[in-house]
Amino acid sequence: MNFLRGVMGGQSAGPQHTEAETIQKLCDRVASSTLLDDRRNAVRALKSLSKKYRLEVGIQAMEHLIHVLQTDRSDSEIIGYALDTLYNIISNDEEEEVEENSTRQSEDLGSQFTEIFIKQQENVTLLLSLLEEFDFHVRWPGVKLLTSLLKQLGPQVQQIILVSPMGVSRLMDLLADSREVIRNDGVLLLQALTRSNGAIQKIVAFENAFERLLDIITEEGNSDGGIVVEDCLILLQNLLKNNNSNQNFFKEGSYIQRMKPWFDVGDENSGWSAQKVTNLHVMLQLVRVLVSPTNPPGATSSCQKAMFQCGLLQQLCTILMATGVPADILTETINTVSEVIRGYQVNQDYFASVNAPSNPPRPAIVVLLMSMVNERQPFVLRCAVLYCFQCFLYKNQKGQGEIVSTLLPSTIDATGNSVSAGQLLCGGLFSTDSLSNWCAAVALAHALQENATQKEQLLRVQLATSIGNPPVSLLQQCTNILSQGSKIQTRVGLLMLLCTWLSNCPIAVTHFLHNSANVPFLTGQIAENLGEEEQLVQGLCALLLGISIYFNDNSLESYMKEKLKQLIEKRIGKENFIEKLGFISKHELYSRASQKPQPNFPSPEYMIFDHEFTKLVKELEGVITKAIYKSSEEDKKEEEVKKTLEQHDSIVTHYKNMIREQDLQLEELKQQISTLKCQNEQLQTAVTQQVSQIQQHKDQYNLLKVQLGKDNPHQGSYSDATQMNGIQPEEVGRLREEIEELKSNQELLQSQLAEKDSLIENLKSSQASPGTNEQSSATASAQDSEQIAELKQELATLKSQLNSQSVEITKLQTEKQELLQKTETFNEIKALSEERAAIKEQLDASNSTIAILQNEKNKLEVDVTDSKKEQDDLLVLLADQDQKIFSLKNKLKELGHPVEEEDELESGDQDDEEDEDEDNGKDQGPI
Repeated sequence: MNFLRGVMGGQSAGPQHTEAETIQKLCDRVASSTLLDDRRNAVRALKSLSKKYRLEVGIQAMEHLIHVLQTDRSDSEIIGYALDTLYNIISNDEEEEVEENSTRQSEDLGSQFTEIFIKQQENVTLLLSLLEEFDFHVRWPGVKLLTSLLKQLGPQVQQIILVSPMGVSRLMDLLADSREVIRNDGVLLLQALTRSNGAIQKIVAFENAFERLLDIITEEGNSDGGIVVEDCLILLQNLLKNNNSNQNFFKEGSYIQRMKPWFDVGDENSGWSAQKVTNLHVMLQLVRVLVSPTNPPGATSSCQKAMFQCGLLQQLCTILMATGVPADILTETINTVSEVIRGYQVNQDYFASVNAPSNPPRPAIVVLLMSMVNERQPFVLRCAVLYCFQCFLYKNQKGQGEIVSTLLPSTIDATGNSVSAGQLLCGGLFSTDSLSNWCAAVALAHALQENATQKEQLLRVQLATSIGNPPVSLLQQCTNILSQGSKIQTRVGLLMLLCTWLSNCPIAVTHFLHNSANVPFLTGQIAENLGEEEQLVQGLCALLLGISIYFNDNSLESYMKEKLKQLIEKRIGKENFIEKLGFISKHELYSRASQKPQPNFPSPEYMIFDHEFTKLVKELEGVITKAIYKSSEEDKKEEEVKKTLEQHDSIVTHYKNMIREQDLQLEELKQQISTLKCQNEQLQTAVTQQVSQIQQHKDQYNLLKVQLGKDNPHQGSYSDATQMNGIQPEEVGRLREEIEELKSNQELLQSQLAEKDSLIENLKSSQASPGTNEQSSATASAQDSEQIAELKQELATLKSQLNSQSVEITKLQTEKQELLQKTETFNEIKALSEERAAIKEQLDASNSTIAILQNEKNKLEVDVTDSKKEQDDLLVLLADQDQKIFSLKNKLKELGHPVEEEDELESGDQDDEEDEDEDNGKDQGPI
């Protein structure tokens, strides 16, 4: 109680004591009552006291309320009372009702009680489990309590939920609750849960949060919806901002396409409620989150591509050119379009083609530039237009050329009916409004950024200053205004333009130095000791003079590098020059401008530096310092190195051109190869189709043969078929007779061979018998054995010839059968003449087959002729063999060996044999 009195010291002791006792009694009832009704009534009483006596209830009852949550989960009513009471203790939402005499010590009660509650992590886990209850009286107060905990000590509570099993998933179920109150408060809970925690953001995203939130936004009416739409959009921002993983998931899930209906606002002058303006503002910010320049370039470009393809950029440009759009929405739309097109050529080209719905139509760029150089327009709108113009020109050499071309004499409209972007920029550059001067100078500098060609082209621009006076160049006019001592903002803008123009452009440096008044003006500005306000101008003049030295090609003898450095040393001093050069980067607004590309200034006087110009200063400050301190000899060496490098670059350029030409030729050859490949594939496909068709026809033909063989096995019309297909029946009959004759001859030869074999075996057996004259027998035996060996060899040759003849005869028989089968097929085809039209292709194939058969017949006739010749030769060989056998018998008789007479062997012409014996006897000499 002493702690209680110390915190609530401003209250009187009497009532304090009474309420504290009441709260104590209620806590005792909660802790000790066995009846659920008593505990429920006590918790309900604590709830009614918790708003007014937040400290007392929190100190005495928190532990008991947590115990109720743990033990009485079966009763939803007491759980609801306990959660409401804890919410009243922890939340700061009702602090306006606290009595005025409360001290500052009570203002931080929420975070203190939150710290007590989450000290035991099980309490948060218990609360997460209670959120699974569907009962409204449990779920809704549970959502509000957890949201309040996250608001008080977000990082600590987030960590507990993150390590809790299925903690985030349980909370995602709230978005699917059919009761709008719980669903809407669930969105607020997830807002607090996902704030500045990348891990939880990823989990929520992969729990299908994008789909559910976009569904809610659509159901609520998109931009016409209420505050629920705004809450969903803020939650989407939490999930996507600075979270590359979720951004990629959002893009890959095709959710960018679902953003397009948000901006379908029409062209109405009414219907812009405060909530609709707020919703659209957050929607535009959400688009910018996806294409922010701080995102990885690849991720940004892929989102820019998706926004163009789905029509989102076109929808934004429609709002841009619509009438009746509130000023803040128009400004944010311009900023959004700027980042959707920044650095992405396709989107930049589309933006260049957008026209305002005026008569005659004007390009959107021209309409926007008119607002930028109009001093009556709101400051934030003018900044947005400048940012849009910068984004349009960022890495867009095509767009830069189009802007510069509107300043060139050949493209200026002589009639004056239309105003161009270049004319507007020149008008702003030389107007009396310093902010217009600065914006126009920076915009024109962006048209020259990293584009040497346009820097040279801009040197051609001539301006008519007054009637009767000759025109002066744009470069000369800029230096004239500088020397007239205009406002600092104007001079800073012009100096930034000149520094950008002259850097990396020796021709522009030569034009600048050709005006003899420029260098004395710069040295005079740098050498003076001016106040702090002028120090920035001095620094920029030093930078411009340093650029004139560093990028000087020594084409002007009076302003060569060495002479300019000598001039600096005499008039200013090298150390003083470097010090003045350092004034730029030390300026308080320099670091602010270097952080983000968007020119975001609270008021016009802060518009001093451009983001791209800060990059140029950072790049040139060091090299100019080195150039100032270099001696003439070092300059000469550097010039020689530059010349060598230029020669090297020219060689490299030459080879690059050659390589480019070769690449083009190679590309053409590749295209030709690709074309030939396609043609080859087409031809192969056609051949494959033809082969398959031929095979199909063959299959049909074979199937037809089988079917016809089954249906018509007789050959009654054989002769007609053969005559019809070019084979005469007499030829077929003659072939049959010749084959039969060959068969009979073969059988006769085989029988004669068998007889000869038996004769040889007899001769062998007779030679094996003993003789009386051993010497003569031995001699005769040796001679006979040689002759017998020769005879065996001849017989073997004869057998092989007979075998080959047998094979050929078999082949002829096979071919004969095939010929008969084919002839039968043709006969059957004649019987099916009514189907001739349907199978015309098969008949053509059959005709080709007949031609092949004709060739085979010719071959067969040749083979038959050859067979006859071979048979005659064989008969001659057999006759010779008989003669040899007969002479051998006579020799054996003369030697005294008995020889058996074979009647079969003498069945031929006896006269011929006797004549042969006589001839053999006359020819035979003595042994």
